Amino acid sequence: MTVVFSALPTPVVNALRAGGVDSNGQLPEHLVSDGGGNPCRHCLREIEAGRGILVFGHRPFDNIQPYAECGPIFVCADACERHRDSSRLPPIIAARPRFIIRGYTADERIRYGTGGIVETADMVDTCETIFQDPEVAFIHVRSVQNNCYFCRIERA
Repeated sequence: MTVVFSALPTPVVNALRAGGVDSNGQLPEHLVSDGGGNPCRHCLREIEAGRGILVFGHRPFDNIQPYAECGPIFVCADACERHRDSSRLPPIIAARPRFIIRGYTADERIRYGTGGIVETADMVDTCETIFQDPEVAFIHVRSVQNNCYFCRIERA
């Protein structure tokens, strides 16, 4: 089995860039990148120093329910090309040593026993193992330091 890393959808990002509100009903904040630790969840690259950033609350779920976490994430303030869905580790993931991963069921509930901290080098193999559970519909990748959402992983 192969896994597919999926970035934040372009329509979500474009709506925020056009003045739309985030998952908390607030306008995104506009910042300027200092060049470190500002990963764009759309192009899945670091936002370079001096470039604009949008920071906003994001809930990567279709419905509000107890397991639908919302937290801050960054995207490039200006247009950027969405990272193509791929089985290869995206740049912002490959550059970090470890992440939290967590499997979810089709109704967006955590599948207990699937979550944990994983070394980046082991991520694909670990996700393939998690996907052996037929109840797991998708996996989220989150920051170890701040629990912020990075991307979604699906079965290929």
